[in-house]
Amino acid sequence: MGDALESAGTGGVAVPPSRPVRHPLVGLGVALASAAAFATSGAFGKSLLVGGWSPGAVVTMRITLAALVLLGPALWSLRGRWAALRRNGWVVVGYGLTGVAGCQLAYFNAVTHLSVGVALLLEYLAPVLIVGWLWLRHRQTPRRLTIAGVALAVAGLLLVLDVVGGGASVSVVGVLWGLGAAVCLVLYFLLADHVDDDVPPLALAGGGLVVGAASLGLAGLVGVLDMSRGAARVPLGGVVVDWWVPVLVIAIVAAAFAYVTGIAAVRMLGPKVASFVALTEVLFAVLFAWLVLAELPTPVQLVGGLLIVAGLVAVRADESRGPGLVVDEPVTGPAARP
Repeated sequence: MGDALESAGTGGVAVPPSRPVRHPLVGLGVALASAAAFATSGAFGKSLLVGGWSPGAVVTMRITLAALVLLGPALWSLRGRWAALRRNGWVVVGYGLTGVAGCQLAYFNAVTHLSVGVALLLEYLAPVLIVGWLWLRHRQTPRRLTIAGVALAVAGLLLVLDVVGGGASVSVVGVLWGLGAAVCLVLYFLLADHVDDDVPPLALAGGGLVVGAASLGLAGLVGVLDMSRGAARVPLGGVVVDWWVPVLVIAIVAAAFAYVTGIAAVRMLGPKVASFVALTEVLFAVLFAWLVLAELPTPVQLVGGLLIVAGLVAVRADESRGPGLVVDEPVTGPAARP
């Protein structure tokens, strides 16, 4: 999360293109690299959880290290535009608390009770929730393709949870954490859409990571968040490694690198196409969970996952038709995360 930042910054729908499409093949490769990088967080983060590290400790280490890596580039991207940052201060704070800290914390709590693939699929119900929000709040009635996409996603969720067959044991606590991650992902997109164009996506990413790291650190200091450290060596891909190995992966690869490549992808493809490609994070996450953790959803859950992805693709395709919806308020659409 579950997190392409640039597509979130524009909302991904009903916005005028800010730049021409350039180097589409290179942009596609960069967008896929970003999705794959984000997808490593579940498999490598779970190795720490299995080793006894608390979700709070894992998320805090990931976000803090990523914030340190991106702090310099974020400041450089502002280049003196401090007034714009002050105007959008409340958005940056809310973005950091929910879209960064809250989303990651809920996701890592979910993977302590569920497989990585199932947890991520639950988080990626966020686009369905956004469609409902736009319908109820802004009176934007979804078109037929969007309704079909929502139906596919809901049917997929039922299969992922194996509600009908009852063949898989799914933790209720894990499901609630996964849905909590989905809600935080909704806020991630909605808040990012309220940022002025004067605030570069890199500055929003860096600012959000700093706010998220500070809030998690404070919660740990006052005892609200469990920061328990686990074993010094943890299992990873059939071997035992030092704890800092997966930490470096989830912080530098799955956070800092993933955000930066996501920004580059939007610069080359535009937000709509980049966010569409970012949906492949779900598939990459299942692949990494299989390779690193030997963890694969049941056949029924895999079918459900494919239906959820198909539903998301249908919603994205509907959003890309025509000039988009015309409303008095900014329109926000879903895109991929974590």
